[in-house]
Amino acid sequence: MQNPAPKTATVRLTPKAEVRAIRHGFPWVYANELVTDRRTRGLAPGTIAVLEDSARNPLGVVAVNPASKIICRMLDRDPDAVIDQAWFAARIARALAHRTRLYDAPFYRLIHAEADGLPGVIIDRFGDLAVIQPNAAWADSLLAPLVAALVAVTGVSAVVSNGSGRARSLEGLEEVMSVPHGTAPDAPIAVPMNGATYLADVMGGQKTGLFFDQRENHAFAARLAKGGRVLDMFSHVGGFGLATLAGGAETVLAVDGSQPALDLAGQAATQMGMADRITTRKGDAFDILAALAAEGAQFDLVICDPPAFAPSRQALDAGLRAYERIARLAAPLVVEGGYLGLCSCSHAADLTKFRNASSRGIGRGGRRGQIIHTGFAGPDHPLMPHLAESGYLKAVFYRL
Repeated sequence: MQNPAPKTATVRLTPKAEVRAIRHGFPWVYANELVTDRRTRGLAPGTIAVLEDSARNPLGVVAVNPASKIICRMLDRDPDAVIDQAWFAARIARALAHRTRLYDAPFYRLIHAEADGLPGVIIDRFGDLAVIQPNAAWADSLLAPLVAALVAVTGVSAVVSNGSGRARSLEGLEEVMSVPHGTAPDAPIAVPMNGATYLADVMGGQKTGLFFDQRENHAFAARLAKGGRVLDMFSHVGGFGLATLAGGAETVLAVDGSQPALDLAGQAATQMGMADRITTRKGDAFDILAALAAEGAQFDLVICDPPAFAPSRQALDAGLRAYERIARLAAPLVVEGGYLGLCSCSHAADLTKFRNASSRGIGRGGRRGQIIHTGFAGPDHPLMPHLAESGYLKAVFYRL
């Protein structure tokens, strides 16, 4: 068993810190809520410490990163907890029990950060391989016992650590890609989902290589697509497009800014025996939506699943304008009585703000619609009630 991470420090909340929120389950302490003397500022990122309130009552074990605005992440409410391989194994086993009840095949998000008790840690499972995103300094420093526990609990034969992305930069961490267990795959991994086959490039693709969070929304879209023409904007590796093909869509046009991602979508459609029903188009989404309108193109179902236009509160207003613009450009492409699905993965844009921006855009596009379905991330992406950020994904479907 790996050596436990020693609790080498004690950190203390300021008298004005919101102790009630911490006691009731909020998992973060912000930098302005902690007494940050020279000793605290000198702690190495990822240090394991005991958190105390201003009266020196212990609140639990936290990971400390003086380089982050989130200076403490709660790991365990028990101040005597030992953060070692056994501790990781217990968290992973609990998460695994939930996923195996949900899914027949081992393709899912296994660990969804704070909501699964591992703050800042994402683990996606692709059969016998798992991809970890250690997006917090403590996970970086304890990667060895984390990987050992993951292998022991799940039996995966390979583990990839993908240390890239915006979350790591906010923690002051460098981008690092490694294979701490087993060997790296030499080809994309075939992933069965909703009757379709996806190809996940876990070594060179975006994030872990595939987005499991849209699984339930893919399935709903597939119900709308039978016998119809589908436009899948921001398709990535085939997202909604492949699911709608499996659901009986007549044709799919997949659009994305990444040619490698579109190539994987085409290869997956070939594996499904449906290569003749999908076409791809690379380019800027706004430009292509405008071009399709100029061409007089019409579709029975249009799906727009863009990247986060509002990744922070500071970007919210600009992000909402972008979501409105997408809806305005997409709505005219939908046939009378057809369907428009609009998605947001911006946690800063809550459902009401996103829905209002989308509805304004549809109106500005000269259309009217009824909302027929609102979707969220699948149950392998649990929501932590105390942390709004864990409920980032929204999908609103309209009939126009």
